[in-house]
Amino acid sequence: MAILEVNNIEKHFGNTKVLKNVSFSLEEGSALAIIGSSGSGKTTLLRCLNFLETPNGGSIRVKGETLFDAAQKNSRKDKDLRTKRLHFGMVFQSFNLFPQYTALENVTIAGKLLARERDDYKLNKKSILEEIENHGRELLIQMGLEERMEHYPHQLSGGQQQRVAIARALALEPDILCFDEPTSALDPELTGEVLKVIRGLAQRKTTMIIVTHEMAFARDVADRIIFMDDGLIVEQGDPHQVIDNPREERTKRFLERYTQG
Repeated sequence: MAILEVNNIEKHFGNTKVLKNVSFSLEEGSALAIIGSSGSGKTTLLRCLNFLETPNGGSIRVKGETLFDAAQKNSRKDKDLRTKRLHFGMVFQSFNLFPQYTALENVTIAGKLLARERDDYKLNKKSILEEIENHGRELLIQMGLEERMEHYPHQLSGGQQQRVAIARALALEPDILCFDEPTSALDPELTGEVLKVIRGLAQRKTTMIIVTHEMAFARDVADRIIFMDDGLIVEQGDPHQVIDNPREERTKRFLERYTQG
């Protein structure tokens, strides 16, 4: 069953068309890898899905619910933006942690802010906050950061910071976890730490979209791969088809350049 349906998404910045009629679907419990050269539209696509950018055309549906439809003016309003974003957990390439908060505080801050809107918050504040804290601790333990919960970002390695960011993205239990080049800011050793965590999530059937330049990782983890170029989906299919036996010339040229590099 498709948990995400993206239909004919377009995004323009001035006269530049960054996304051109992008359509795909994502099955629940599967991992989708998006590959392509810099400037191909990969990150913009993720930002549109997470409503950090507003598409100029097309529609986005999650679990059968229309989150965005360019043909419906109401879907462009900002009042429901936060609710829409809760469907997606975002992990950025540069971590984006709050430097003034500990690892645990970074993971729990969003949950604590949202909890204030609960009808029973005043009555059950202590137990609600304890539950959020315990969940945050469990996630950091899952990330192998049991001894780093009270450390601040500047006291953590890049790999540790990215694992905190993954825990934070998981904290609100999103339908889909999105990674935007999660290892691009890391050296090879720390890259391995983060990829190990993502592999574990894939084994647990976490629904994921991963923008990555790690071809071997994409082949290993993804159930499906999309190759983008110039704002278009040029080719999509299973890893064996797209990476090992590409049909399109643009896909072949991209993979040849990657291999040579």
